[in-house]
Amino acid sequence: MRHNRAGFKLKRNISARRALLRGLVTSAILEERIVTTVPKAKAAKPIVEKMITLAKRDTLHARRQAAAFLLTPAAVQKLFDQIGPRFTQRNGGYTRVVRVGVRKGDGAETAMLELVGSELVRRAADRAKRREERLKQLQQGQETDGEQDSK
Repeated sequence: MRHNRAGFKLKRNISARRALLRGLVTSAILEERIVTTVPKAKAAKPIVEKMITLAKRDTLHARRQAAAFLLTPAAVQKLFDQIGPRFTQRNGGYTRVVRVGVRKGDGAETAMLELVGSELVRRAADRAKRREERLKQLQQGQETDGEQDSK
């Protein structure tokens, strides 16, 4: 019987497993999408969800709990300033695990752990970046036209 034997070992001792999961969760929050093996994604998913739940609370105690687990202050900042408010209307289910395929080197099955709605945020960011580039090109074009007119 497997009483009180929940969780993923990931073939690591306790400290290595904790370090691995802290790194995965920090990266998932900063990048909003990571590609890793299926067992690692499944192990990191509940921790990412707990961090988002802390961010929805947005208290000093919750911020300190998240800071104790996450590796960088930038991850804590993004979690509480951007990700937490995005999921205020949602009761759980903040992440998804999508199987991607097999890794070429060792044949391990890979999966993508992503925040729900991150594809919309990424698309909007890409659109804004393209818009800025177009505006810069137009401004540079107008500047060169102005120089040619004055000659």
